[in-house]
Parts: sequence; C-alpha cells; structure tokens
Amino acid sequence: MTENEPGRTTPAPVGDRNIHNINARTLRTLAHPLRIRLLNALREFGPATASGLGERLGESSGATSYHLRQLAESGLVEDAPELGKGRERWWRSVHDGTMFETSDFRTHADPEVRGAIDVVLHETATTHAQEMNTWLGTMDEWPQEWQRSWDISDFKLRLTPELAQELSEKLHAVVESYRDRVPEDTEGSAVVRTHLHTFPRPSA
Repeated sequence: MTENEPGRTTPAPVGDRNIHNINARTLRTLAHPLRIRLLNALREFGPATASGLGERLGESSGATSYHLRQLAESGLVEDAPELGKGRERWWRSVHDGTMFETSDFRTHADPEVRGAIDVVLHETATTHAQEMNTWLGTMDEWPQEWQRSWDISDFKLRLTPELAQELSEKLHAVVESYRDRVPEDTEGSAVVRTHLHTFPRPSA
C-alpha cells in the first residue's frame, strides 16, 4: 500500500522515507474508521487543524480533535506548533507511511488485536473502492491527457504463494521507482493513487 494507506504487507521501500512498523498497541489505536481517515488526510494533504479536518471529512471538530489526540498518544500524529496562531492547534502525521505483516495480527493471541486488523483491512478496501468511484464520477472534469492515462485492470495468473509474494514486491519496486521523479510544482502534474490488490481465488 502507499503512504496514504494505514499499512502494507510487503517490505518497506528503500530510501529515506519514514515508514513506521506498526505494533499491536498502535494497531488497536488505529482500528477506527475516522482515525484511519484522519491519518490518511494528514499524509495526503499535509498539516491541518481539527476543524479543518472536520470540514474536509464531514465530521465535527470535537470528534476529529478527540481522535487526533488518540492518534497522538500512539505516536502516529503530533502537534505542529510552528503553524498555529494563538490557540489554534495544528496536527501533522509523524510518518510517511506504515507497514505490518497481516498474518502476525490475524493469528495474535489477543482477540482484540485480531479484530483490529480486520477493521483496518476492511476500511482500507472501502477507501480504495471510494477513491475509484470518486474518480469515475469526476473524470470528465479532468483534462483529456488524464482521461487517457488512467487504468482499471485485473489479471488472472496461476502462482504459488512464493511467486505471488515476488510479484507484489516487484510491483512495489516499480511504483517506488517513479517516486520523486516529478517536482511538486510541475505544470500539468497531479498526485496519482495506485492501488495494488493481490489475492488467491478458488478455481471453481
């Protein structure tokens, strides 16, 4: 998964990006739909106030403020005091992304941890679907160049678990090879979301 998602199950990319390896305690804190959305928003759009995040996500500032404090207690977000004026409190994500090995939590002795990983995974899948549906509903608002360059594909391959892992790692490496190739102020550029789903299906 990318830096705007709550986690990934393959090794973190090389380089100087700050990728956080989630533990059971952090996972329990993260396992809440609004907290996942808050963390994603801070990573994608940068520092913000609780009220600003509330407006973006359609939530009350009281709710966003409470859940931001919970995320801060687990070290996922922090104050950005240099951005505030007066009593205004700004927040930012501590890390560029998070990673974890899903199977470690799905077989955990604590049922709360097993439940938490299910929440995170299902919220991630929901977010991916929402992002694709948003694009399909708004693509006509984008220049023709972007309307010709997007993709929605699926492939069926017969693989062993080892080859499936190898495929995922190679695809992650390809995506990472495009990181930082385009300066932020490049005319005509945009942030591109790339989803990768790899999973087995029964043959009949």
